[in-house]
Amino acid sequence: MSLPAVFVSHGAPSLPLTDSPAAAFLRGLGVTLGRPAAILCVSAHWDSERPALSLAERPETIYDFRGFPDALYRLTYPAPGAPELARRAAGLLAAAGEMLELDAGRGLDHGAWVPLLLMYPEADIPVVQLSVQSGRGAAPHLALGRALAPLRDEGVLILGSGGAVHNLRQFFGNPGATPDWALAFDDWLCRQVEAGAVEALVDYRAKAPHGRQAHPSEEHFLPLHVALGAGGENVTGRVLHRSFDRSLSMAAFAFG
Repeated sequence: MSLPAVFVSHGAPSLPLTDSPAAAFLRGLGVTLGRPAAILCVSAHWDSERPALSLAERPETIYDFRGFPDALYRLTYPAPGAPELARRAAGLLAAAGEMLELDAGRGLDHGAWVPLLLMYPEADIPVVQLSVQSGRGAAPHLALGRALAPLRDEGVLILGSGGAVHNLRQFFGNPGATPDWALAFDDWLCRQVEAGAVEALVDYRAKAPHGRQAHPSEEHFLPLHVALGAGGENVTGRVLHRSFDRSLSMAAFAFG
């Protein structure tokens, strides 16, 4: 079974406790996609100097946040790890010339377990995490995705988890309606995804309206580039979902 590569916006850690449009979408996404053999999740919340893959056989649920309701800290996602998939992915990346690391102690941060709890609540599908490298930019992450693309034909769901628009200073500083700059960037992003405009998506900071305002730091956008690359050459994407939490876009896309 060949699965599309998917990018989702995971929003706040408390997303599973809400009845928001984005939470409802994610609750249905696992049914829409079907059950993969394993999941390789690229999370914005694991940022490293070089690509790193998790090797843990039983990854812990990481609560990498504070100040949320107690109910959130009682949620767990006890999915098994997939060391064999991690080694397979490492081989593909090494063949593409990447220097990488394997981390036997890494658990699942909220960039991984928050969407997965909604998508596959039984937590019985093996999960491997891949880090982003915010210091490298978009093009190397596109290359990571292209190197990992063969996994899709092996029943692996390549899931990028970040944020289509992610500027927390604006989010907390302007608690009102979604601002025009966020809407403009989101509109541009959806058009480029559907057009398969890879060059524009890689060079988004120069070519998109309000690119730097939408992403003052890149870690939440880079999982999209991995998913884009994993979709294959000359791929056009599909918009799966659009909604906003104030200035945070919760958009999701499929590639391939």
